[in-house]
Amino acid sequence: MQTPKLIDDCFLHDKDRLRHDEALALLKGRLACIAGTETVPLSDANGRIAAETVSAPRPVPAADNSAVDGYCFAHADYAATGGFFPLEGRIAAGHPSAKPLPVGAAARIFTGAVMPPRADTIAMQEDCERHSQDGRDFVVIPPGLKQGANRRKAGEDLTAGSALVAPGTVLRPQDIGAVASTGAGSLGCYRKLRVAILSTGDEVVEPGAPFRAGAVYDSNRPLLQALLATLPVDISDLGIIADTPAAVRAALREAADRHDAILTTGGASRGEEDHVITMLGELGKRHLWQLAIKPGRPMMVGQIGDCAVLGLPGNPVAAFVCFLLYVRQALLALAGSTWQTPRRLLLEADFEIAKKKPDRREFLRGMLVDGEDGIRRVTKFPRDGSGLITSLREADGLIEIPEDVTKLAKGDPVRFLPFGAVGL
Repeated sequence: MQTPKLIDDCFLHDKDRLRHDEALALLKGRLACIAGTETVPLSDANGRIAAETVSAPRPVPAADNSAVDGYCFAHADYAATGGFFPLEGRIAAGHPSAKPLPVGAAARIFTGAVMPPRADTIAMQEDCERHSQDGRDFVVIPPGLKQGANRRKAGEDLTAGSALVAPGTVLRPQDIGAVASTGAGSLGCYRKLRVAILSTGDEVVEPGAPFRAGAVYDSNRPLLQALLATLPVDISDLGIIADTPAAVRAALREAADRHDAILTTGGASRGEEDHVITMLGELGKRHLWQLAIKPGRPMMVGQIGDCAVLGLPGNPVAAFVCFLLYVRQALLALAGSTWQTPRRLLLEADFEIAKKKPDRREFLRGMLVDGEDGIRRVTKFPRDGSGLITSLREADGLIEIPEDVTKLAKGDPVRFLPFGAVGL
């Protein structure tokens, strides 16, 4: 099977600045899977993207079985025996009996054991009394049990042929468990994307190196590595690239030859020292993607051949926000995932905004608070700077303020994107 390629000019648009919804629509409409496929054992499938439909080859459970330790019997015999049953047999999980339960008798049964023919109801062992009489064992089952009590019916979880996983599904632990319940030990998945990350800037210093005047430690690259770890990608850390045209050009060219996507931070503006955007224009296609959002306006998107280049803002908060809103979705689409909009919660604002600039969507760092009235609300981090990593640590998610909102009062409804909805 030939590996799909990145669509030429897939990010191209004709606007100087895109609104948030326009940027997402562009990604959703233009991006398609570029990953090949492979067979993956279930032990390695968590977080991967399914490339095939997985259906149940047989019912799950395959047969009626006991949900408890107890005594099984035919409900039709219940009234005639008065709940006093002679015991005929002992049935353990994994040892089914093809012998029908005799009329008027009960059998000892354990959780997960297949129900014998004729039996359709189970009494829990703690509700029953055992007796011995004339060398025989009996059980007294209390009245009031409905037919089918404590019985798991065949196919009550899955019927034969029902689909568990569709192509494009990002596999979760619960999906892995469902696939395993059908007997499959592996499944077809899309290959992991090869993603390179790099930093530029003469002021940027590797964490662990001695501090020097005018320097700033590179927090963006470790941040991106941690964010990428939540996705089905293989990461290449290219380090900090010397802030010269030649060094940036060589790094981008080499990375594009060996990767499906390149992530950079900073260098996406139009200044004389912004070599990333200049070299991208020389090596490939530079589709400037200025966004009408805060934080994160100076985002850069382009491609070098079949390699997508995603340039995030240099400020850590802006880089973090843009990754969650756009880069994460883009990489998942390229890796084969179906498009899924992260769920927002509608909550009352426990803060106010006296004035907000129109025509720009803002994403505030938000913390959940529980009021004395028992209602959960959301408040914002008191400072809005794009370099405040503390705000990301304190926040539970992002508060989304639409373009047409120019002020906000306490109690107004706001949309809240929990970090948990985007894999964090």
